[in-house]
Amino acid sequence: MRLRHIEVFHAIYTTGSVTNAAKILHVSQPSVSKVLTHAEMQLGFKLFERIKGRLYPTNEADMLFDEVEKIYQQMRTVNNTAKNIKNSGYGSIRMGITPALGFDAIPEAIVSFLQDFPNVNFEVKTVHNDEVMQALVEHKCDFALLYSPRKMASVAALKCADSELVIMYPITWFDEPFESLTLAQLAGREFIDISDSGPLGDLLWSRIMEEKIQFSSHMKVQTYFIAARMVTKGLGFCVVDKPTALANTSDNIAIASFAPKLNFDVTLLHLENRKIAKVAEEFIPYLKDTIAGD
Repeated sequence: MRLRHIEVFHAIYTTGSVTNAAKILHVSQPSVSKVLTHAEMQLGFKLFERIKGRLYPTNEADMLFDEVEKIYQQMRTVNNTAKNIKNSGYGSIRMGITPALGFDAIPEAIVSFLQDFPNVNFEVKTVHNDEVMQALVEHKCDFALLYSPRKMASVAALKCADSELVIMYPITWFDEPFESLTLAQLAGREFIDISDSGPLGDLLWSRIMEEKIQFSSHMKVQTYFIAARMVTKGLGFCVVDKPTALANTSDNIAIASFAPKLNFDVTLLHLENRKIAKVAEEFIPYLKDTIAGD
């Protein structure tokens, strides 16, 4: 059966006549009769019997209707979903994020968004700079949020917010906590090194070279989170993004900006030839507000 056959059959079955079916389908009675006849020819059996001017479904029609009704329920779901998507009230947002944003910033943005759009589903994946292109091409995420990503062909970039690298250090190192520090003030202190830390690592390295400072480092880790946790144990200081630092605060550590600051962009990436869904566009301002608030 074709979709038009199913539509006419369902209308006649539920209304009891060709006349009523034509009314709800907004077509002529001859058109309904023609489609019904064609459907019965395709199926090879009768769907309705005419008795004293009324149509009555055959046993075969009764058996078929259960399956047709399932299709109609699915069609109603599709129509409702389409209406909700148009109104940004429903849909799915699939995003890839740098792990650091997953501590507080993204959860806070999702909480705020769901207060206004409670029917939206989220799928959050962690991606790194060297993985983002593959994740976008393979449809693993609709967009990605990264720190200072490199330019990539066929990928559109939208700045979401500014952030900065900050210094986390044991609060006992100085008599009073500093709002900002220079690298020279940390010379001779144990440095928890974060290897292969991408664009932010390059940003820090440039400052170290510029100020010609050398640090003692007996510990290397792979993630900002682990480095931050080591600082809480008094093992040294580390340089991490501000969202990671704020997500790992404790009474025994202090957080200071660089003097002068080491700023970077938080950037949203998506494929140029793939438009961001309306519901995702509605989510972006929540992201900007939350990340900027950090």
